[in-house]
Amino acid sequence: MNNFPALNFPTFDFSLEQHQQQWYIFDIIRKKKILLTPEEWVRQHLIRFLIDYLNYPISLIQVEYGINIKQKQFRIDVAAFSRLSMPLLLCECKAPTIKLSPKTIGQAAMYNLHQQAPYLLITNGLTHYCSHYDGQQWHTLKEIPDFEKIGID
Repeated sequence: MNNFPALNFPTFDFSLEQHQQQWYIFDIIRKKKILLTPEEWVRQHLIRFLIDYLNYPISLIQVEYGINIKQKQFRIDVAAFSRLSMPLLLCECKAPTIKLSPKTIGQAAMYNLHQQAPYLLITNGLTHYCSHYDGQQWHTLKEIPDFEKIGID
């Protein structure tokens, strides 16, 4: 387990199990054990942070949310929705060893062309970039917004 570094998130008490030399983590959204990869480590921290610290309702979060763009299937790592089921925050997670780059931002932006969420987040668990679209332009935010402040009814 020591190959999973401390991240730039609070510490969480995860349900972890080892089977045949591989670690699994319980995903509270998908309600099942998931193979623990470095990217999954980041994704699970982000999910818990959104729920435990930023008031995002579990029922409004989807993990590996599937979308079709030009007849190709893609998956958004974490998608949070408004109470009216509108995309609110799209999150792209990378492993801690992956440097966030314009390519990562482009990937999230491509997903958002289809989804039209007002907030985008990319993270490798160590660095987080969050942006908000106000209808005319994108603005970089200093922190990930609390659901109660942006949770469009």
